[in-house]
Amino acid sequence: MNVLEVCSLEKKYKEKLAVKDISFSLTKGKCTALLGPNGAGKTTTLNMLAGLIKPTSGEIRSPLSKEKDIRTIIGYLPQYPSFFEWMSGEEYLIFQGEIAGISKKDVMKRGNKLLELVGLTEGKKRKIGQYSGGMKQRLGIAQAMIHQPKLLILDEPVSALDPFGRKEVLELLKKLKKETTILFSTHILNDAEQVCDDVLFLHSGNLVEQGSLEEVKHRHQTPQLIVCLERGSKKYLNSIQKRDWVKLANFEENTLFINVENIQSSRDKLFQIIAEEAWPVVKLETSNDSLEEVFMKVVK
Repeated sequence: MNVLEVCSLEKKYKEKLAVKDISFSLTKGKCTALLGPNGAGKTTTLNMLAGLIKPTSGEIRSPLSKEKDIRTIIGYLPQYPSFFEWMSGEEYLIFQGEIAGISKKDVMKRGNKLLELVGLTEGKKRKIGQYSGGMKQRLGIAQAMIHQPKLLILDEPVSALDPFGRKEVLELLKKLKKETTILFSTHILNDAEQVCDDVLFLHSGNLVEQGSLEEVKHRHQTPQLIVCLERGSKKYLNSIQKRDWVKLANFEENTLFINVENIQSSRDKLFQIIAEEAWPVVKLETSNDSLEEVFMKVVK
């Protein structure tokens, strides 16, 4: 079941099209990463989904909402959240819950559960001004979930954090996948690869690829065998290049890079060649493209 459906969405600022006719859907219970470099249109897209800016054209709808205004089912954390730093974490969550129309009794109960979920139980009485960057981001995620949204939208949730803060938030996202549907944007593709189920590739306002992480990688990646040799010689490259199962082969220093169609069958054939020709192999590895490498291929 889809939580959100986006059809032919566009946003134009004067003569510039920031987002160009994009369509996609978000599946219930999945974590989707909106990926692209700075300036690709990620924040503009999320702001339209969250109801903060109006699209120039297109439609955003949710099968889970009977109302045309779907903001009630969405929790949102902007890229640069602001807090009342004189409040404690607990006070801030209660304040946000009451704004959302939740009774004080219910919001305190819900707030304590969320503080435990995001790992802030011990720090809930501390002033937000004393929080680290990672703690503030986790509190921001908690406030976005205070009204139990069907969809959690996070704009660059880890971009401003140090490595420790990033790890904290990424681990939290893995937990939250069990609680709600998530859409988050990032330009750090390695982070997305750790937590997301589906991906949306945005480039210069265009949606250039979408699908499950595994499907997208399968469509664009090139399986590769890497053979490290004790001593280098072009004869090994010549021996491999004529094989029909080899797409491309290169030799650099003492290492042979072999692009193939199928890793398993090609590896078996390569083992046979190595044994028959007595190659001085030091190490043999298999390699698949990372999400970042796939993105670069798609964009190019």
